[in-house]
Amino acid sequence: MLWAVTGTQLIWFGIDSSTGSRPARDLVAEYTITTVVTAMLWLAALRWLGTRDHRVIGTEATEYKRVLDASLRLFGGLAIGAFLFHFELARGYFLTALPLGLILLFASRWMWRRWLHAQRRAGRYTYKVLIVGSPSSALHLATELARHPDAGYTVVGALVSSEQAAKQLDGFSAPVYSGLDDVLSVVESSGADTVAVTSSDDLPPGKVRQLSWGLEAGRQHIIVAPSLTDIAGPRIHTRPVAGLPLLHVETPRFEGGKVVTKRLFDIVVSGALILVLSGLFLITGLLVKLTSRGPVFYRQQRIGLNGEPFGMLKFRSMRPNADAELAALLEAQGTSDKPLFKVKNDPRITPIGQILRKYSLDELPQLINVFLGDMSLVGPRPQIAGEVALYDNAARRRLLLKPGMSGLWQISGRSSLSWEDAIRLDLYYVENWSITGDVIILWKTVRAVFAPGEDAA
Repeated sequence: MLWAVTGTQLIWFGIDSSTGSRPARDLVAEYTITTVVTAMLWLAALRWLGTRDHRVIGTEATEYKRVLDASLRLFGGLAIGAFLFHFELARGYFLTALPLGLILLFASRWMWRRWLHAQRRAGRYTYKVLIVGSPSSALHLATELARHPDAGYTVVGALVSSEQAAKQLDGFSAPVYSGLDDVLSVVESSGADTVAVTSSDDLPPGKVRQLSWGLEAGRQHIIVAPSLTDIAGPRIHTRPVAGLPLLHVETPRFEGGKVVTKRLFDIVVSGALILVLSGLFLITGLLVKLTSRGPVFYRQQRIGLNGEPFGMLKFRSMRPNADAELAALLEAQGTSDKPLFKVKNDPRITPIGQILRKYSLDELPQLINVFLGDMSLVGPRPQIAGEVALYDNAARRRLLLKPGMSGLWQISGRSSLSWEDAIRLDLYYVENWSITGDVIILWKTVRAVFAPGEDAA
């Protein structure tokens, strides 16, 4: 914060002192007071809007949204105050301090988040969770929490209704307790500071209320975990009605203003990237042409929005007629019945194709598909008709949005993903997509392209 406001003062004071009519000493005093007040108010706004709330630190995009909200509210208020009280201040001061401060704030939060995630993966700075409920719901919640250690929840035990129910959790990753008569004693013996109540017929509302009364205020917490998964925060709203905390889950929408905004975003960004990367297009095309026989571009029919086929463009990374060999290769590795048609150690890929695939350069022509409207910058993975033919009813929901050049599958494992993980990520995106989420995915895609792992292929 100090770097942002002090740097802004130095920039604009230097300009004003050389062109203004007042002595530089007066300007220094005036801008110094403004700088100090702005910094103090900015810090207060960040605290007031809960940007450091332990419930949002280190998870999802809520922390960043609150930082942006606090900053915009503050500078909006300062601008209105300066206008109402006729306080003369260079507009460039605000126009410089706000973006510079946001960049530094986001960078700082991002670096601390990387540190916090590393600590949480090592088991530190996490909530110690005791799951109370039926065996199936306890196992489901524990599995989902284990998928996301960065969220900061470590399961230290499960409490079920009886010893017979406990036997259903053989091999559970934490101790299993039986008997719901004295939950508080189990909380103390397990060392839990958070109780997660899942579905259980043996734990009626009265017992849940007594449990909440018995927990130590400020140190122990209770969470009610409904049987909902893969639902993003913006779709969830809590509304107290007649003393009942009702959880509203909005159904996903695939039409209207959000879709128009997404399409405009795709046109502007893809068009700009085509212009900026035109030189890279030319160089890559020449490398493909000069290193192997065959055309520069490869066009393959993929299934798009609502099951409509389209021709997806790529730089050719395989030898000619490679599609004719796919069925035999899948049969040889025993995956011809799996919806994700991936050949391990694919012999059809050319030497230059290996490099293009590693850095995703072969996918650059898909920007043309995005500009024309066949694809989106972010969306479910585009698949061929043979893969779509193996879809079940759940997987078919992937076709409610345009396929994307990138997506959660691109930044979460790429070629190493199983079909189950790939479909789970795609369905999560379809159910919870947003422009903010698209921007975050694109940013992570850039990082993945410049630093590809072993799963890049």
